[in-house]
Amino acid sequence: MAEPLDLTRSTVLALWLATGDTGPAAVRAVQADDEPHGVTDAGDDPLGSTAALSDALAGWSAPDLDVVALLPAPGDVVGVPADVSADALAAGEVVLLRTGSRFLAAVPEVTSFGSDLEPGHLVTWRVHEVPDWRVGVQSLGSLEDADRALRQGLVQVTDALVRLDVAHWDDEHAARVIALRDAALPTWRLPDRLDGRRARVLASAARLLAIVDVATLDHGGALTVWQADQRTAALHDVDRLARRALAAATLAGPVRGPLDGPRDQPSTRR
Repeated sequence: MAEPLDLTRSTVLALWLATGDTGPAAVRAVQADDEPHGVTDAGDDPLGSTAALSDALAGWSAPDLDVVALLPAPGDVVGVPADVSADALAAGEVVLLRTGSRFLAAVPEVTSFGSDLEPGHLVTWRVHEVPDWRVGVQSLGSLEDADRALRQGLVQVTDALVRLDVAHWDDEHAARVIALRDAALPTWRLPDRLDGRRARVLASAARLLAIVDVATLDHGGALTVWQADQRTAALHDVDRLARRALAAATLAGPVRGPLDGPRDQPSTRR
């Protein structure tokens, strides 16, 4: 059986906040196998009190909430407020919120412990007050744009894998790529009211990211420096496309400016 596809903590948190469901199911989905998450204000008192994730979710919940999860990487921090760009880049993720008149950025600080066989994670969400971030995420485009781009991304990554010379890959890496074709998102981490198109974009983007991760571990047959550079550039392009598609799939809220469009109808998936 294929391993489930992976989603970042920020992606899962944004999805649940967008539905307005911030109860125990949301907490369990975000925390997964981590120790219970804490949430702290990253303002003037970095040693201030830490709240439970459940309490923070209740405080962030609002009928007019705007939210998005961004997955920045070196050279691609589009939409990330400058105030938190360094922290978000180090974490590889950030959740942006607008609740009432407050604009917030929540960055997870993760500390690993345990062994490779029994890993554990301590997670503290550090929350920053930031300027209005909504204009900065306009370049993410619509969910429809992300859906189309992912189909093109699949063509790109297939071409890149051919240039990697898959025939020369070791059995482990080749088997992992094949298994990813049937991998799916862990449904228990997704809100019940997530619409079908959004779920499809999430799965496609997560699958592409996983394929890119595997592809960068194995260089296949002997290649010239130029060929290696071309292959690396293609994989980087697909990686950026998939990260932005994941962000577009989490973008939600009634105040979206140029991003306004037909609201996806909730599914009845259970």
